[in-house]
Amino acid sequence: MKDRTAHLSPPQPRRARALLAAVVLASAALSGCASLFQPPVQPGESEEQVLNRLGQPSNVYQDGNTRLFEYAAGAFGQYQYMARIGADHRLVSYQQVWTLENFHAIRVKQDTKEDVLRRLGRPTEITRYARIPFEAWNYGFKESGVWNSQMTVYFNDAGTVEKVENGPDPRFDDSRLRF
Repeated sequence: MKDRTAHLSPPQPRRARALLAAVVLASAALSGCASLFQPPVQPGESEEQVLNRLGQPSNVYQDGNTRLFEYAAGAFGQYQYMARIGADHRLVSYQQVWTLENFHAIRVKQDTKEDVLRRLGRPTEITRYARIPFEAWNYGFKESGVWNSQMTVYFNDAGTVEKVENGPDPRFDDSRLRF
């Protein structure tokens, strides 16, 4: 029986280099994925480090002896982050604040606009309705990481929360485009 491996040629240098480049690129890409799942800042970092890495916040809210740096989601964003800076000018926490837990923590007939701003930051949209005497703050968010939802917080003329209501986010409702 003949040896069939004898006629195989050794790998071409060009092919070997291409394979090595592909392996290096794939491993670099995969190692980059690990950093995507890590928060961009870590508790204990200085305020200066936070600002260098995240940029200037869209708003700053005073909350007792700490400050909250809001990093706004933008017009079609569904997530909003807050960095809590302690009295020692170090990062206490960095978290996504448009969550069901935070929305459900709003106290009807007690919380004010300032309380809601400190908990959630600025809304994606503010609406004043003609038929009801309330101002509505709409927060378009990704409910449970799946559904395009909108939480609406209604304020009376005194600036106190009257009700909180959840529903589908009309910004992502494609049924309006069907004829």
